[in-house]
Amino acid sequence: MHGGTDGRDHIHIEKMSAEKKIVFMGTPEFAVPALAALHEGGFTVAAVITAPDKPAGRGQSLRQSAVKAYALSLGILVLQPTNLKDESFISALRAFEADLFVVVAFRMLPEVVWTMPPLGTFNLHASLLPAYRGAAPINHAIINGEKETGVTTFFLKHEIDTGDIIESVSVPIAPNESAGQLHDRLMETGAALVKKTAGRILKGSIQTIPQQKSSDKHAPKLTRENCRIDWRNNAVEIHNLVRGLSPYPAAWTTLALSGGKTMQCKIFSTNTSATHSLEPGYISVEDKSNLFVGTGTNAIQILEMQLEGRKRMAVRELLRGLTLEPGVIFK
Repeated sequence: MHGGTDGRDHIHIEKMSAEKKIVFMGTPEFAVPALAALHEGGFTVAAVITAPDKPAGRGQSLRQSAVKAYALSLGILVLQPTNLKDESFISALRAFEADLFVVVAFRMLPEVVWTMPPLGTFNLHASLLPAYRGAAPINHAIINGEKETGVTTFFLKHEIDTGDIIESVSVPIAPNESAGQLHDRLMETGAALVKKTAGRILKGSIQTIPQQKSSDKHAPKLTRENCRIDWRNNAVEIHNLVRGLSPYPAAWTTLALSGGKTMQCKIFSTNTSATHSLEPGYISVEDKSNLFVGTGTNAIQILEMQLEGRKRMAVRELLRGLTLEPGVIFK
């Protein structure tokens, strides 16, 4: 997690961070490396704000957020407000007298919170702003077939993801990279950028850039409907949708079986190199191990999927115990 700083720079950061305090806000795994980078970089993290524990699993036992678990392992004080405008929370936040708030993958903050610290509140966003403002920037960059994305730090303001840009780092997207793989790379790149940005702000050595007012590239929340595969689309579009939603929440479709029965299934991995010509949604099984589906262009090969009520598996394994009769289609 340590950046490429010489001993003198590290000593300077330690002295500077001993005088200045940070409050960190984040919840999921994506935010953990950023918190780790600040802690290991010698910054004083006075407290961590994260989501309340939530019921999870079959037993519905309460589960801590990834950020809470990590913060507690470091002995950092954790607050978990249900209401960010609650007076007792606001008072507790003020009592830390933090100079800077750092936000990574947290919920929208009220103005009373983000205007509190004298050096402001900055956020890490997983895109090259202003492109892909919104809840799912990693997914939509891949779904749209982008060759490049990145991470951006910016100061918060009223409209979401619109504040003045502090710094950004671009990251290439590999042709078959999944959202999960890109998430993990941006998580590490973002952590390094958070550490660098915090250091520059505390030193007073930043120049921000106002964002362009709008972009035609958006990252709206993922819904069941925009995760559904339309087999009339071309093979590349379907391939990008699948990898852009893999491993979670996953692209899905309906398998229409004989006798009018249907089965939901999720698709996690595909290959567009097939040259077969099939009608959209129509299935072809070859050698009892290869599954092809027709699209609006050439057929696409399904490599990994999950049938309703079963575990995720490679199609080769799945077809050993499943016979797809002629006429079975995805729709």
